Amino acid sequence: MAMTEYLTLTQARRVALAAQGFADRVPARAPERRHVRRVLERTGLLQIDSVNVVQRAHYLPAYSRLGPYDPALLDRLAYRRPRELFEYWAHEASLVPVRLHPMLRWRMTSGAAWGRMVRIAREQPDLVRWVLEEIRAKGPMSAAEVEGDLVQPRRKDHWGWNWSDTKTAIEWLFYSGEVSVARRNSSFARVYDVPERILPADVVNAPTPEPADAFRELVRVAARGLGVAAEAELRDYFRLPLAGARTAIAELVEAGELVPVEVQGWSQRAYLQAEARIPRRIGAATLVSPFDPLMWERSRVERLFGFNYRIEIYVPPLQRLYGYYVLPFLLGDRLVARVDLKADRKAGLLQVPAAWVEPGVSSPGEVAEALAAELRRFAGWLGLAGVELPLRGDFAERLGKALV
Repeated sequence: MAMTEYLTLTQARRVALAAQGFADRVPARAPERRHVRRVLERTGLLQIDSVNVVQRAHYLPAYSRLGPYDPALLDRLAYRRPRELFEYWAHEASLVPVRLHPMLRWRMTSGAAWGRMVRIAREQPDLVRWVLEEIRAKGPMSAAEVEGDLVQPRRKDHWGWNWSDTKTAIEWLFYSGEVSVARRNSSFARVYDVPERILPADVVNAPTPEPADAFRELVRVAARGLGVAAEAELRDYFRLPLAGARTAIAELVEAGELVPVEVQGWSQRAYLQAEARIPRRIGAATLVSPFDPLMWERSRVERLFGFNYRIEIYVPPLQRLYGYYVLPFLLGDRLVARVDLKADRKAGLLQVPAAWVEPGVSSPGEVAEALAAELRRFAGWLGLAGVELPLRGDFAERLGKALV
């Protein structure tokens, strides 16, 4: 068993940020595919979310680490041959390196999808079987296209299922690994096909590891992405079962890949990835997505940065504290401000409904100048011509002056 070590809070923050790629050199020229790959090597996966208030969630982590880049670089890795990423339920809906497909098959065969999918599989197996046969024969297909085939009069064995049942059957097949995602259509809906026509042959034919081996590898990936984390956060990265994650952590500690550490101010036992580095400084000045891996575990964010964050999309408007789609601003190794943003694509402007500075920030003027520069950079990446002045929030006036 490794000796317990100690990290100051500043050291822990810098370890976490370096592990996520925020200490990497920003490309001097336009980022290339290799730079996006580097981001994925750091994060391990990217969360997908349908909210498009400013930009789709899976595109934002690469921006936060690389600066303005062409999102088509990520699309090529995810949806073109030779495919390097695939969609699956990993953290949430995620883009995951194809090499991890075998490591997630325990989930595909678990039958542990949420209620409605399980009911469809149990109560309407003929529908599930027909949907799979339809996609195998005609794919790639969206759920709407499968549904359209189901209701065509030429089908004599039409059972009258509605779209939601058909979509649910497809999602069961997706969860079970019997179909995968070939691409996203113009409406951002999944277009499905069978895995053997999507994934590389060596991935499809790779042996399925024992669950314990898969858990160990997934915790290994999580540890590299987190740098330093408590047990709950190592488990949450891929939403692993408690017992399996706990055993995997113990085995990685025994192997010397994880080092038990105490972190200043943490009550939880933490684990340091053995090869994690502690930079002397972090030079970041960037907006961070609410769905960035850095932000996934809110309690860890609060312990590391003293930053209490809650996404308020589903909070009634009058009850929101900060706004609908609020992005933290990372400056150096601290989260120093937050801005509610919306891309007004028709007007060509980045709206700033609200701006807030964190309590105790020592140089709010410097923060305002840095955030103003970042908002202009971000707007340019989004193809917007400018940034509107903030409307409300305790940082609105100072940030507005910096934007003028």
